[in-house]
Amino acid sequence: MFEEDGSLDPVLKVILWLILGLAIAKVAWQWLTEDAWPWLRDDVGGWFTEDVWGWLMGHPWWFALIILGTLVLLCFVVFSDRGGYVVAYSDTEDVEEEHATAPVVDAPKVLTFRMKQLTAMSANGFEQACADLLARDGFVRARRVGGSGDLGADVVAWDGEGRKIVAQCKQYTAPVGSGAVQKFNGTARPEHGADVAVIVALNGFTKPATEFAERHDIVLIGRPELKRWAHGEHLYAVVDEQHSPA
Repeated sequence: MFEEDGSLDPVLKVILWLILGLAIAKVAWQWLTEDAWPWLRDDVGGWFTEDVWGWLMGHPWWFALIILGTLVLLCFVVFSDRGGYVVAYSDTEDVEEEHATAPVVDAPKVLTFRMKQLTAMSANGFEQACADLLARDGFVRARRVGGSGDLGADVVAWDGEGRKIVAQCKQYTAPVGSGAVQKFNGTARPEHGADVAVIVALNGFTKPATEFAERHDIVLIGRPELKRWAHGEHLYAVVDEQHSPA
């Protein structure tokens, strides 16, 4: 019923708009046929001709469909401009006065994903989304390398200090267990030379997996962290807060 961000599902919004449209159409039709009829008649100076009014009276369902079609079109216009991107605006509070008259330029669009989008992706699509988020955060050469024989490395990238990020992306419907984390630990640094080893799990991790990762310095991005990352926070900001003292 609700999106991850608490907003009402767009499909449900359209249904509610249609129900409201039916109610409005019923009231409008009752008003036209009972209250407005005297001043609509052509024989008393009304602006509606007898032929048009007679057609409407003889085809009430067509009249209702015209009204509903208009409402559906309005709903489409309102909800069609929704996507997986949000606009991030830079802070302009401290802009100097002499720059106040500078031409207005549209702020760049920042890549974001909803959790529903990530859930609906294929495994390869989920890995690519993680690579795209790393690129959005300024990591260089962020790319998907997962596939047959990848030895646990789905995505690689380098941060601004030249540290190599090796990420494994798990789109499992259940929490990732300790076995998978141990297997990744055996290849991330020895095989791939990771400076930062990361596992991204759509539905989080088991407690044994979390405890193992803490002992071996593996960064775990579970569902809450992934949501924040996908919604626009920098990966390192999410990681820093995750490891900060309560």
